[in-house]
Amino acid sequence: MSLNLATLLRESTLRHGARPALISGATTLSYAALHGAVQRFAGALRSLGVKPGQHVALLLPNVPQFTIAYFGGHYAACPVVPLNVLLTADEIVYHLTDSDAVAVIVWEGFLPQALAALARIDSCRHVIVAHADAGDMSAPDGAVSYNALVAGSEPLEETAPTNADDTAVILYTSGTTGRPKGAELTHLNLFFNAHYFRTELLPVTADTVALAVLPLFHSFGQTCMQNAVLAAGGAVVLLPRFDPDGVLQLLEQQRVSYFAGVPTMYFALLHHPAASRYDLGALRLCVSGGSPMPVEVMKTFDAKYGVNILEGYGLSETSPAASFNRLDRPKKAGSVGLPIPGCEFRLVADDGAVIAASGVPGEIEIKGHNVMKGYWKKPEATATALKDGWFASGDIGQRDDDGYYFIVDRKKDMVIRGGFNVYPREIEEVLYAHPAVAEAAVIGVPHVSHGEEVKAIVVAKAGSVIDDGEIIAYCKERLAAYKYPRIVEVRDSLPKTATGKILKRALRG
Repeated sequence: MSLNLATLLRESTLRHGARPALISGATTLSYAALHGAVQRFAGALRSLGVKPGQHVALLLPNVPQFTIAYFGGHYAACPVVPLNVLLTADEIVYHLTDSDAVAVIVWEGFLPQALAALARIDSCRHVIVAHADAGDMSAPDGAVSYNALVAGSEPLEETAPTNADDTAVILYTSGTTGRPKGAELTHLNLFFNAHYFRTELLPVTADTVALAVLPLFHSFGQTCMQNAVLAAGGAVVLLPRFDPDGVLQLLEQQRVSYFAGVPTMYFALLHHPAASRYDLGALRLCVSGGSPMPVEVMKTFDAKYGVNILEGYGLSETSPAASFNRLDRPKKAGSVGLPIPGCEFRLVADDGAVIAASGVPGEIEIKGHNVMKGYWKKPEATATALKDGWFASGDIGQRDDDGYYFIVDRKKDMVIRGGFNVYPREIEEVLYAHPAVAEAAVIGVPHVSHGEEVKAIVVAKAGSVIDDGEIIAYCKERLAAYKYPRIVEVRDSLPKTATGKILKRALRG
């Protein structure tokens, strides 16, 4: 079956060409203008010699160029690889190399770390620099200006042929062991996840104005804000980074009706001292995901702004939406709701038996049109995660008598800080590389606004002295900003099992 994710933009352009599609600061792009830029970017990729099937990486914040390059890649049948803009040069080297990206489009503000990474690899041959100034044609040696490239390119009038199960996007997600893995999401995965979000979960229409402050390089912002709203013909207001004042101003000025965020965003908006000065009367639809929403925060926000926050659950590997509370069913605070249509959940015990009873915890396994095709170039990891079509989430949940699911624990040793997944093993590897560290363990500790904070517990080598501030600075240089530990505790020893495995549950107390 032929299918291309860019079809949703093309169809909306046919119906709503003159309506606003993207709003970014003082810039508004209509659907016709956005679609035209997408076609020209696709043509630009062809002019550079990028062939169908080759990968194009995006190192971009929430700016129009992200959406243009994202759909331009699909138009050219080039899977896109959105990268977290907080990655360090070392991390960029890994992601570009592992993904086999032959081109990368970089926001000017992230150019130093990108160039430092690109100097160490040969596989990514084309560097495209995107500027905030539409007239800026500058680019360092070996790179090309996005503005100049698109302005001089012939548009690709039709989408290149793609099948429903062809890879559309590779999203990198860390694991408890080893390096991050690239989840291959297909055109079908992403198309139907966006379709569900706008037609069955929420009444997203051409009159919807959505504020996209969730990063578009993440599956939550990508599917639930960008793709779902553009498929409906609505307007997407872009904000590159979360700031409570900036969000509140845009909610009022743009008469935003749809907002999606992680719990820390709702917490910050709710407790902002100037929040009462803003008119949020247009706000109607709110969703939360990324990490568990505190029940009191949800109840208070709902009551204050007259909305009904719908909490859901998903992973990069599930495109991401897998379950949600619904407008047409009672909302259960603390629950991640019901599996989305076409998606099945089951709970599995440690011995592999499927749990049928309510109230009994087990690992959540997921099957459906939203589940990835596999991990890029990692057949063993794919075989471990996907068995007979069932994806093992690594999360422990339980089901009530009404079929609602509740996340009760995480099988994976993961910390969720401000909606970002942080995997201790990656940080521990950095800590173990420090010349003064003999042993290290990383855990999550409760935090009032971030949900969890990253804490490192370390033991010094004999004859060495560890300074916690120096350890934090060391990690900060080598890890993305959301990953490095803010808390360091030095101990004489770490609790262990008889076989020498560090007992993290004892460290959590």
